[in-house]
Amino acid sequence: MSQKRLLQLNTQIVVVAVLGLDSTIEGEEGDAGNSQGAGDKPNLSLPGRQRQLLERLLAVGKPVVVLLASGSSLQLDGLENHPNLRAIMQIWYPGARGGLAVADVLFGAVSPSGKLPVTFYKNVDNLPAFEDYNMAGRTYRYMTDEALYPFGYGLTYSSVELSDLQVKSYEDTATVTATIQNTGNFDTDEVVQVYVKDLGSEFAVPNAQLKGFKRVYLGKGAKQTITFDLRPQDFEVFDAQGRNFIDSDRFEISVGVSQPDSRSVALTGVQPLQTELSLAGSQTMH
Repeated sequence: MSQKRLLQLNTQIVVVAVLGLDSTIEGEEGDAGNSQGAGDKPNLSLPGRQRQLLERLLAVGKPVVVLLASGSSLQLDGLENHPNLRAIMQIWYPGARGGLAVADVLFGAVSPSGKLPVTFYKNVDNLPAFEDYNMAGRTYRYMTDEALYPFGYGLTYSSVELSDLQVKSYEDTATVTATIQNTGNFDTDEVVQVYVKDLGSEFAVPNAQLKGFKRVYLGKGAKQTITFDLRPQDFEVFDAQGRNFIDSDRFEISVGVSQPDSRSVALTGVQPLQTELSLAGSQTMH
């Protein structure tokens, strides 16, 4: 092989670092290896010397792609902002054929389209102590701090635009429609999400809540109109006695490829469509 050809190959080197957890660190209390921790991990950081390994890989100067294996959220102690860290892919515990599936994404055979089903917190300082069942500060519905990677977040190899949001209410139900178009250069799947935020009830949770989602396939340049049917229970709240009822006639409806929070918008580059809905048939109950 000529030196020129070898230099060309060197410029294309990408480091794929597989990091994360296993059953010795996290799991159910009786199944995990860390029985002294009741199956819980001590923090959100990479375990052992994995952080040092990642630091040294990033220092080499080559592009690095991190594959994170875990069953829960992790954080990279700020290394996610390193200029040589080009991508992070959460692979969970992918099973026997997981390697092939991951390779399909890495080499562009398919476009990634998954969305996070949990919140990835910046650090344990974002989490209150688990001393009771008070939800304040926990999960995407109640947290007030900015997430590292929010619930509902995920990227594809393409780009999309949303338009033409329409909401029609019928007593205490509503129909939501919006159009999504693939404006990028790759065929892809995308997960369109609808969130509802109660603007009037004293019992409402602080943030918008996911009330529906649909996965759609979009070829390059393709466009689809998506419809969601919101039911009465999608507008209900719970009081201190656990009773559920509609307690407001004002709601904010958001349709997008993520939550309508600022962190998700910054990460995806896609602003959700939003409008205010008035339920003509709602009745306040105290």
